[in-house]
Amino acid sequence: MKMERTNQTRSMTFLSTYPPRVCGLATFTEDLVNEIDKTASFRPNVIAVTNTEEYEDSRVVAKLSQHNRTSYFQTARWANTHSELLVIEHEYGIFGGDCGEYIIDLAKNLTIPFIVTTHTVLMEPSPKQRMVLRELGRLSAMVVTMAESAVQLLVNTYGIDSSKIVVIAHGVPSMLVKPREELKIRYGLDNKQVISSFGLISPAKGLEYGIEAVAKVVPEYENLVYLILGKTHPCVREQDGESYRDSLINLAERLGVRDNIRFIDKYLTKEELITYLKLSDIYMTPYLSKEQAVSGTLAYAVGCGRVVVSTPYRYAQELLGDGRGMLAEFSNADSLASCIRDIFQNPLQKKEMERKTLAVGQTMTWAKVAGRYTKLGSNIMARNLEQGVLVG
Repeated sequence: MKMERTNQTRSMTFLSTYPPRVCGLATFTEDLVNEIDKTASFRPNVIAVTNTEEYEDSRVVAKLSQHNRTSYFQTARWANTHSELLVIEHEYGIFGGDCGEYIIDLAKNLTIPFIVTTHTVLMEPSPKQRMVLRELGRLSAMVVTMAESAVQLLVNTYGIDSSKIVVIAHGVPSMLVKPREELKIRYGLDNKQVISSFGLISPAKGLEYGIEAVAKVVPEYENLVYLILGKTHPCVREQDGESYRDSLINLAERLGVRDNIRFIDKYLTKEELITYLKLSDIYMTPYLSKEQAVSGTLAYAVGCGRVVVSTPYRYAQELLGDGRGMLAEFSNADSLASCIRDIFQNPLQKKEMERKTLAVGQTMTWAKVAGRYTKLGSNIMARNLEQGVLVG
């Protein structure tokens, strides 16, 4: 429920990709803005990073042309006169120039304070990647990271002042859905052990190892079903078509588990996504890169209180500690299969893991995350006002 605006309502503008662009950053921003819009203290708006997209959401008040350097100067001028605080959702690939360096032009021309939310913090950045994030950190009022493990990286590798860094979790939906067994019946999965993976499909997801792991477990659990949920990543599809998805289908057929693997080739609504997660017994992320600092898909699974089997990328190690999940070796189907067996063979342990995971997930709801952002924004504005008074 949206609260009534007052003359004390402040403006907070988010610079990010935004639906209809299909990417995790766009979805993240939409979810966060939707939740902030329910509060009375801030009016959230969006400057959409765009190529050719058209926007129907009234919150999109301006557009930044991704590859047009002049647009970055123009957008800074627009923000200076139309907003009190800018939040830059940072991912190297969404901004123009080498390693997204055009965003520095915008940052240097802002006269309003801005926050940087880091969606990728690389352990071994290139010199240009390091420079871009270091400069954004230097110019910003605060830097948000979604993982504790990224704090020391931001300080030691990127030279960002530790006093500027704050950890705010990736948000997760809070939706009431029916019990797992009831959902399984509705989706024709009654009496099945269900494993799921979701997100935009690309080779980096390592789904072939998930399929191989399932093939190793099926002889013991013939009622096992592995749901691979989501469309192929637009960039992958543009370059390689559906060759990766086709290779996964062919792999399942070669291993004799085609009937155990179900591909849901669809960009899921939030309700569909939460429903599939809630009916799952295990959520699996067999990602290939240890660099993965944040994963929205993993955050959602934790928010739903699911047991997670994952490779030990950075975010997974942090989120699944203290018995909240099981970590397998990278690119190792045997290791994934061993984790799956352990969970199925120990139902009491599984139940305890779900309890621990859900407890963490309840601290990550979008409402709580939005509250952290609005409090941070209020503090920055108050500090900015105080400094302005002192200077005046």
